[in-house]
Amino acid sequence: MIADIAAWMFTLFVVDPLHAEMRQHLERANAPVEIVQQSRQCLESDVPRLIDKAGDEPGWAIATAIGISTGWTSPETLFDGADPACSALRGLIGTENAREMEG
Repeated sequence: MIADIAAWMFTLFVVDPLHAEMRQHLERANAPVEIVQQSRQCLESDVPRLIDKAGDEPGWAIATAIGISTGWTSPETLFDGADPACSALRGLIGTENAREMEG
């Protein structure tokens, strides 16, 4: 039961806002279709893995949700850097985070 609550909270506070933010980044960046498709593939493959991890490791889920919500942790660290589909998404997130820090 605690695992289900942790997975639900992780989805509510991390996955849903992250998905909305990615959509905004892609629209703002006027990203090519290929990057949009790769980003979707990454989300489709990694989000279920992250939700499973949140259910299996409630402490990780809570710490990650707090870290991302407060800006202590970059969302790009959640995605597999070795996956070519995710590297496009990680690059986009990293670029947006750098812009936000600059002003």
